[in-house]
Amino acid sequence: MEALIRKDESALSGMPQTWGAIDWRRVERNVREMQIRIAKATQEGDWRRVKALQRSLTRSWSAKASAVRRVAMNQGARTAGVDRVTWDSPEARWEAIGRLKRRGYRPLPLRRVYIPKANGKKRPLGIPTMLDRAMQALYLLAVEPVSEGTSDPNSYGFRINRSTADAMSQLFVSLSQKASAQWVLEADIKGCFDHISHDWLERNVPTDKAILRKWLKAGVVFQGQFQATDAGTPQGGIISPTLANVALNGLERQLMEFLRTTLGVAKTKRHKINVVRYADDFVITGGTPEVLESEVKPWIERFLAIRGLSLSAEKTRITHIAKGFDFLGWNFRKYSGKLLIKPSKKNVQTFYRAVKEVISVNKGARQDDLIGLLNPMLRGWAQYHSPVVAKATFTKLERQVFQALWRWAKRRHRGKNAEWVRKRYFATIGERNWVFGTTAVDKKGDSFWLELYSVSGTPIRRHTKVRGGYHPFDPAQELYGERLRQERMLENMAHRKQWSTLYASQRGLCAVCQCKITRETEWDDHHIVPRVLGGSNALGNRVLVHPGCHDQVHHHGKTVVKPVFD
Repeated sequence: MEALIRKDESALSGMPQTWGAIDWRRVERNVREMQIRIAKATQEGDWRRVKALQRSLTRSWSAKASAVRRVAMNQGARTAGVDRVTWDSPEARWEAIGRLKRRGYRPLPLRRVYIPKANGKKRPLGIPTMLDRAMQALYLLAVEPVSEGTSDPNSYGFRINRSTADAMSQLFVSLSQKASAQWVLEADIKGCFDHISHDWLERNVPTDKAILRKWLKAGVVFQGQFQATDAGTPQGGIISPTLANVALNGLERQLMEFLRTTLGVAKTKRHKINVVRYADDFVITGGTPEVLESEVKPWIERFLAIRGLSLSAEKTRITHIAKGFDFLGWNFRKYSGKLLIKPSKKNVQTFYRAVKEVISVNKGARQDDLIGLLNPMLRGWAQYHSPVVAKATFTKLERQVFQALWRWAKRRHRGKNAEWVRKRYFATIGERNWVFGTTAVDKKGDSFWLELYSVSGTPIRRHTKVRGGYHPFDPAQELYGERLRQERMLENMAHRKQWSTLYASQRGLCAVCQCKITRETEWDDHHIVPRVLGGSNALGNRVLVHPGCHDQVHHHGKTVVKPVFD
């Protein structure tokens, strides 16, 4: 009955009446306009207006539709919470929009799972229900404009258009010069997501306190047993990274204010204190170990204690730059006064073990299937390290992977000699020998050459750091933000030049809904005239679309806007 009433109201107001009829470009524009107003009120310090605008946004139909789309269209959409419900049909998604109501809302406990960490331990992950994910996504739309306006300049984790590479670039700026700081405080917060004080979050997070309290106290279910949550924000919730960022915002600004008050402006400048943070991992540079030990570290401990947090004794240390330190999978170290950033040994070893595990588990797999499993891993890892001094590491890792594949191939044919195995699994391509590849067949039945991704062939590209003062909800910086997003997406697609061409020709927009294509939304390569009906594989017959939009084209008659090539 409620669905019929909502459908009648939609018809009267000119709103869409089905999921497939939603104008997503209009939805995106409506949400962004409201977010810009929230950001402006935040900058002006008008907190009563911020609260009123947030309330309007979380009650708006566009924001609710956007929140449902986010959780229903991403990779985790098939993973259900404790209620085992997924929104796998347009009808379920349409119905979900009307269920996002504050009144009567009660979140269910999270489904607890554990995922392995690099050190052999396991990290707890909480999986909310689809409804709870959508409610978190809805309120996140209202929180982000505020958190972005109050964030530290050198905080790079879980923020729009910011990445680990930006944090790395900022550290290069802080450490690379001859006169730069020589000492670094490597800091790690002990169980950050598990120990943040609920009371502190409820007092300081700029959102609906009643809803926030319900999320924090929802509890978890593990192996059929309910466990209460008295502290922390569970890893796995859409809003959790932003809550952690809000808790740690001020670490940089307040520390600098404290030092200027305690030591004086000139002395603080001489000590070359710089803070670079990515989520709960951060490093602080200093001119001497004494100032880091006696002034900075005690202040950090007091700052964290107020939030229910503490530093990890085993991971927090003060290091000289000549000895080097690891941060975000890279090693930062000065060799004869020159700063070099390389993939860390720990990161390389962990990745190689993961590759070996895939090869070992797939002893009986076909060669093309094994390549299909390995290529995304190798490409993603190599692209992550492509902005640093990684050529020697790439070459060494490729040699190790080759040796593992050679053992895999020989094991399959114990009665054959080495030359027979080589010809069966390896080929010579131009000047490259021992290329692990084979002839594969696509869905249409056409054969093509498939080879293992060449890690050593990954080009080293210097990363362009985001501006320190970039604000994604500032209209004056919108053009810069769009250019930044498109440049980084094109870098991400560098291994597929045809995708890069399509993305550029479409100005980074989906050919169906005309909304942004990002790494979070993902994308599909769609043939306007299907290949089974004789359509060609030429760029003029192809477009990039969101996965959800792709489904609507094939099953619900959505139209595609053909790109115009220059």
